[in-house]
Amino acid sequence: MQLSKRHFLQLSAGVLGSLPFASLALANVSAGRDSALTDLTKGVQPISAQERLVRIDKARSLMRANHMAAMVLEPGPAMDYFTGIQWWRSERLTAVVIPADGDIAVICPFFEEPSIRESLEVGDDVRVWQEHESPFALVAQVLKDRGISKGQIGFEESVRYFVLDGVMSQLGNFTHTSADPVTRGCRMYKTPHELALMHKANEITLTAYAHVWKNLQLGMTQHDVKALMQGAQAKLGGSGIWNMALFDQASAYPHGTKQQHVLKEGSVVLMDCGCAVEGYQSDISRTFVFGEPSAKVRKIWNTVREGQNVAFAAAQLGKAAGTVDDAVRAYYAKQGLGPDYKLPGLSHRTGHGIGMQGHEPVNFVRGETALLKPGMCFSNEPGIYLPGEFGVRLEDCIYMTENGPRWFTEPAGSLESPIGKLATPVT
Repeated sequence: MQLSKRHFLQLSAGVLGSLPFASLALANVSAGRDSALTDLTKGVQPISAQERLVRIDKARSLMRANHMAAMVLEPGPAMDYFTGIQWWRSERLTAVVIPADGDIAVICPFFEEPSIRESLEVGDDVRVWQEHESPFALVAQVLKDRGISKGQIGFEESVRYFVLDGVMSQLGNFTHTSADPVTRGCRMYKTPHELALMHKANEITLTAYAHVWKNLQLGMTQHDVKALMQGAQAKLGGSGIWNMALFDQASAYPHGTKQQHVLKEGSVVLMDCGCAVEGYQSDISRTFVFGEPSAKVRKIWNTVREGQNVAFAAAQLGKAAGTVDDAVRAYYAKQGLGPDYKLPGLSHRTGHGIGMQGHEPVNFVRGETALLKPGMCFSNEPGIYLPGEFGVRLEDCIYMTENGPRWFTEPAGSLESPIGKLATPVT
């Protein structure tokens, strides 16, 4: 983005002289330019009860294959994935028990039952406990009622220790194990409907980036830019919105710093933002330059952009996910960066899994042996960071198809055209 006459006049009129007030004014002006932003989620179909039943059937099959008698979930994405229940965690247990054979059951506090039933889409066995009672005894009773008297109980990876300990204290003939083979075996491989929801979330975030790029103004703070992105994603229909904006030296920290910067001629602007549509996430990073980029910034930006190509080319069916990270680091080492995680260079993994959570297993990281298969989704973000100077991160997500990787959003073409475009979904 070139420094326009209007931008120059704003600066010369003393915009920076009263920065806190000027910054707020600039944000207000920019936020008012969103009249063209309309809700992109109209007509989006949520995950149906029938789809959740299919998921539960698959989970049962995986439980039997892994010698599990049942699986225990706490509130979070996994519980939502299988049942539709959207709840939070507290010291009062709410849990879902999915047996390998038999109907699922929900355990919750008595006074929460009406609220739990609001989002429960499958099953009708909801068992309640009063404040003086043990919820863990209810888990044991659910298993007994289904004729399950021994075996392994799988616990979803985020279940808290006091829950595992409490449940197992009631189950004398059982052992506990990780439910990862079940939960990952289901959630890691997205269906066409899930991919469509992720496409929509990416469309929202990418459209919001275009809005922000058009409305960057001299003197803006990082907070102003984040607010601009927040408002745009919200108006476009995103939920669970998150945003990060880092300028200049702050952009050399992948997840930010307390350093405060304002937008000036030649500033590097690194943004990492996303939202959800029906619970499915986007995650896109863009690095802009406000005004004319230096030769060094341009070189690093182009190197990161090629790093994305290297990662995409390496992400082939049947290959270990870790080889994608290996390929990027080998390329960067040839450019005199790194090696390994050393700076200047790539100090984090090349990418992470994504779906109902912004970060899910598995990752594009050294040593990851999981093989790439259709339905798996990843971020592709081989950033480069130069401490004390700036950082560049370009991030677009991909998904694996029967014919190899596909983009959700096609990466930006250049610093002069830094947005990219929405990719055509595979039908």
